[in-house]
Amino acid sequence: MDRAASACDSAVQETPEQEPMSTLYLCHPAALDHQTPLGHPERPDRIRVIERVLEHERFAALVREQAPAADHDTVALAHPLAFVEALAEASPRDGLVAIDSDTVLSPGTYEAALRGAGAAALAVDEVMTGRVANAFCAMRPPGHHAERAQAMGFCFFNNAAVAARHAQKRHGAERVAIIDWDVHHGNGTQDIFWSDASVLYCSSHEMPLYPGTGRPSERGEHDTICNVALAAGDGSDVFREAFETAILPRVDAFAPDLVIISAGFDAHWRDPLANLNLTEADFQWATRRLMAIADRRCGGRIVSLLEGGYDLEGLSRSVAIHVETLMER
Repeated sequence: MDRAASACDSAVQETPEQEPMSTLYLCHPAALDHQTPLGHPERPDRIRVIERVLEHERFAALVREQAPAADHDTVALAHPLAFVEALAEASPRDGLVAIDSDTVLSPGTYEAALRGAGAAALAVDEVMTGRVANAFCAMRPPGHHAERAQAMGFCFFNNAAVAARHAQKRHGAERVAIIDWDVHHGNGTQDIFWSDASVLYCSSHEMPLYPGTGRPSERGEHDTICNVALAAGDGSDVFREAFETAILPRVDAFAPDLVIISAGFDAHWRDPLANLNLTEADFQWATRRLMAIADRRCGGRIVSLLEGGYDLEGLSRSVAIHVETLMER
């Protein structure tokens, strides 16, 4: 797909006279080719159920594109080039190669990871140039645990970080806000932006839970890290209060040029990896609140990236309401 492929390679021309289209949906069959061991929660069926639910007629207005593969220079906006190349060299021709106890490379992993980063970059291009109102990228493996030079926690490349750096380099964004409502703390995103005053990272997550980071005292060198720790059993009221009091005011005051959502749906009450009690309505509420800030601060520009979510029914229902809400723009 020429236009998609060019997004990571060449400058995108501004088209301010064009009315924004609906929500952009980015996916690619390569997301199914990242294989994990039998019984692993991060499995290809996650993408299959998302694709299935978004085939419903109420999503007919989605702008559907296939995710391009990012080139190494694009991924290197967030990771050392040596790390990117080392993962390529470690990729097996068959079988699985373990990075750690739950993070494995398969023959299809590297392309899937490149296309996850490429989806993030293309989504930024299309949103920042006004070709679409906002975007949702459904790719795997996820990204928010990937640190600057370390793959971990199911993750290889940090797609949210790539998106933020791409927005800054390609489109001149001065401030980018990343809001992470995955039930696990995005240690990778925090690591990459710990010393960066131009990126605000806000995370709500269950503690104690993997990876063990995300204490409220972890604030970054410029007080641009905002961690909200929730406890097992917390539900809608606690989650919404945390967003209202700790996260939304920080995002609004930061006045970002782009809002990026690390959209993990494993805080859903059905999810097997955590113990929060959120429902689809909570993800809808959070989406609308962030859309309101984006409308006020940056022309509605939002890029949403799939992170976790491991119960297939909870994931599909949550993605459906999240995307349907984005389409209200």
